[in-house]
Amino acid sequence: MSILDNSCAVNPDRTSGKRYYTFNDYLFQKFGKKVYKITLDAGFSCPNRDGTISKGGCIFCDESGSFSQAHSSRLSIKEQVQTAIQNLPKRFKAEAFLAYFQAFSNTYAPLDVLKNTYNDAFSDPRVVGISIGTRPDCLDEEKLDLISSYKNPWLELGLQSAHNKTLKLINRGHNYETFENAYILAKDRGIKVCVHIILGLPGETPAEMLQTARILSKLNIDGIKLHCLTVLENTPLARIYAKNPIPLLSEDEYCNLVADIIEILPVKTTVHRVGGSGLSTTLIAPLWARNKFETINKIDRILWERNTCQGAKYRP
Repeated sequence: MSILDNSCAVNPDRTSGKRYYTFNDYLFQKFGKKVYKITLDAGFSCPNRDGTISKGGCIFCDESGSFSQAHSSRLSIKEQVQTAIQNLPKRFKAEAFLAYFQAFSNTYAPLDVLKNTYNDAFSDPRVVGISIGTRPDCLDEEKLDLISSYKNPWLELGLQSAHNKTLKLINRGHNYETFENAYILAKDRGIKVCVHIILGLPGETPAEMLQTARILSKLNIDGIKLHCLTVLENTPLARIYAKNPIPLLSEDEYCNLVADIIEILPVKTTVHRVGGSGLSTTLIAPLWARNKFETINKIDRILWERNTCQGAKYRP
């Protein structure tokens, strides 16, 4: 039976047929064609790694800075854009592109450097927008003014948790209040914001994870990325895990938590990600995270079996 056989899934915004509003749904609705994100590496660092805040970084972050194509740093931004555009239409039938600065903190540089970098992302007319991954403590009003000057700007803000005790434990280097201030300043300028959170962080209960989602729902965030805590090689978390393996979420626990969060999100919040990206070469645990498509299918199945969908338990 298809998930479309249930009335809860019928929503004109969800062309994918999912029970939640995917980012691909949003892009197709906005542009009327297939838009694909180009991941770009601008070679920026992070104040939580270079000694400005800390040298250790967040305990879960590895040397790639959550970037899957670190080799691209050998290419200029213009070259990365052209390389991607030459290959992606054949693989994904993409007609337009969103430039995504993913690795590390992509507002952690002087304003003129950022301007030149972002300008180069629009070197091809088929690039219809920009998405910038960064930390909330690497933003100020001048940088946000610059970002808002580009067409279709998105910010991807790493929050991970709304609980300050957790942020301290994972060596995040900022608190929730810093995030909320950056979020408000971005929204005041019409910038759309996608917030990253991690489920299964050390010491957090399921109730606390859901509380983070409820806090973000009250902010009426534009988008969300959901991640499971994973132990990767050459990270502080890997060293902790080797000495004393901390409890990690099972696939069933994670998928049910994601379904719980989807239910309490506003219906217009775009869901950019519900599963990881493989990480098979550096993943230590949990091993089930290697197969993101199996995880995504399980989440779809849980939503269908519950007869529920995004926004079913949203309370403004």
